[in-house]
Amino acid sequence: MKFLIAVGSKEYSESTLRVGMQIAKSFQAAVTIVYVGPKISDFSLPHVRLAQERMEEWDFDRPGVEVLEWAFNFLAKNDYITSTTIESGFPKNTLVQTDGNRCDVYLQGTISTDVNLILRNGDIISELRDEVARGGFDVTIIGGSQKRRMAHDMIQYIDSSILIVNKYNPDKTYGLLLPVDDSRKTPQAVKYGVRVAQAFGIKVDLLTVSKTNKFGKGYRNAAKRAAKMMRRMGIEYENHFKHGDPAVVIRETAGNDHIIVMGTSTKNPIAKFFMGSKPLQVMESNPCPILIVK
Repeated sequence: MKFLIAVGSKEYSESTLRVGMQIAKSFQAAVTIVYVGPKISDFSLPHVRLAQERMEEWDFDRPGVEVLEWAFNFLAKNDYITSTTIESGFPKNTLVQTDGNRCDVYLQGTISTDVNLILRNGDIISELRDEVARGGFDVTIIGGSQKRRMAHDMIQYIDSSILIVNKYNPDKTYGLLLPVDDSRKTPQAVKYGVRVAQAFGIKVDLLTVSKTNKFGKGYRNAAKRAAKMMRRMGIEYENHFKHGDPAVVIRETAGNDHIIVMGTSTKNPIAKFFMGSKPLQVMESNPCPILIVK
């Protein structure tokens, strides 16, 4: 599998990188860490090139390189890259320009062979969407932006599963909340939930929500299959059956001490835009990390 972790700054992205790498380790996934800097306009491009030439002469860093260097130091401190790579130091002089607004560097990882650092410039949604398409990533991991529209657009337009590391507190004890129903994406969400639970060593709360007073055969069978998977993998779990509006019940059950893993909506894009979807509603109202599986 391939994970893309988007970091925004040294000050606010540590929890994003920490959670992303911990989950990637459980998947033994190849990891790319990307920082998207401000867009460089065509008008200012000659001036930027001149500034870059002078920075090279004066041994200045290209804007954004300091974020990648911070990510490198985090990887080194937590043994996510090999000792040989750590001893060589951050390879800022070997950043490779792959196109006009993208450069990268390759590191030797410990949880998988590949750990890449990417520096891009431009609109964050467009650049991440292009990186996901270019690299064929399975999961994109982002921080909990205060700009809810940005997280909404990422879920809508980026073609991978999305983990939003919203208000994660490393000192808090979390559980994992896994809503299950008879939708097409539930089995995949259960598989991802297993890996996340293993990554953090936490209990899983399986939640089945019905809008009526009855639980149909499809819902009951989905809950049984999820429970069977938990038992097979040796994961502590509990099954919950509740009535009400799914988004409200999920929010109330999750509180602020669960990591939520759930499948994406199967609504068509037009209906999803006008009517919303359960994962989007949960994402917009819950103060905790959420992985939306596509």
